[in-house]
Amino acid sequence: MPGVHLPYLRGYPPEVLVQVQDLINAGRLAQILARRHAQAHDVRNERALYDYVSELKSSHMRSAPPLAKVTYDPKLHILKNVLGTHSAVSRVQGSRLKAKREMRIATLFKEAPADFLRMIVVHELAHLKEREHGKAFYALCLHMEPDYHQLEFDLRLWLTAQELAAANLPCECARQQPLGPA
Repeated sequence: MPGVHLPYLRGYPPEVLVQVQDLINAGRLAQILARRHAQAHDVRNERALYDYVSELKSSHMRSAPPLAKVTYDPKLHILKNVLGTHSAVSRVQGSRLKAKREMRIATLFKEAPADFLRMIVVHELAHLKEREHGKAFYALCLHMEPDYHQLEFDLRLWLTAQELAAANLPCECARQQPLGPA
């Protein structure tokens, strides 16, 4: 099979891309990811997601501002590389300006392995303290999740496997759900 376009892996060294392509050609990418990230999660609704995020936040970032809302968002589209967002909604209360922080996680994480949900939540929590993807941002991510970089890479592989499954290309994605509509 000729080379598959790998949009989620832009910026990785060519040697890594060749290894990924070999796994895709052999039909083993999804199988390896399913074995490595077999644990599912039960965070299926907004209340459970809010509790999950709050627990992570309280154990690693007690001084960070509170979150007013945490929700799954079906409008976040992964093809635009938006898997989660964080925002501050400002409102005037009397003579003060209050900012309520919100976090939105792409709905595809309802069915993703538990490791990937944790990775994206850690990523968005880090944005509460660090807005830019810099050295301090990634240090905070590693503080909350020591395997952050490996999980981010594996998530990119999982998204690739999902895309291949949606396009009905040879990639054994029996355990995975195809992506939603474009």
